[in-house]
Amino acid sequence: MFKPVFIAATLALAPQWAWAHAHLRDASPADKAEVTAPSTVTASFSEGLEPAFSSLTVLDAAGRQAVPAKAAPAPGDDKTLVLPVAKPLPAGAYTVKWQALSKDGHKTNGAWTFTVKP
Repeated sequence: MFKPVFIAATLALAPQWAWAHAHLRDASPADKAEVTAPSTVTASFSEGLEPAFSSLTVLDAAGRQAVPAKAAPAPGDDKTLVLPVAKPLPAGAYTVKWQALSKDGHKTNGAWTFTVKP
């Protein structure tokens, strides 16, 4: 059986554990947005990132990589990744997969979708 002291200590530390990872805070294009062809895809996180181990990948509806460039940190902002889109994306559905390694060493990942209007 758990001791009350252990349970209290665990609950006291729980908020710290929840914030110890880089969580996606904002994305552009936004999740489920319908947009004209974007010139960049950006993702902002709750923690500073290790850029060499953090990425954004844009996939088309067939699961193929639609943007060959590599995401880089926004100038002066280690919490935001920017992926330049050199060629306009054709109309269709896209998925952005992200992977983030926060400066405290925790790795997170996820995805969001958007649609480019004709």
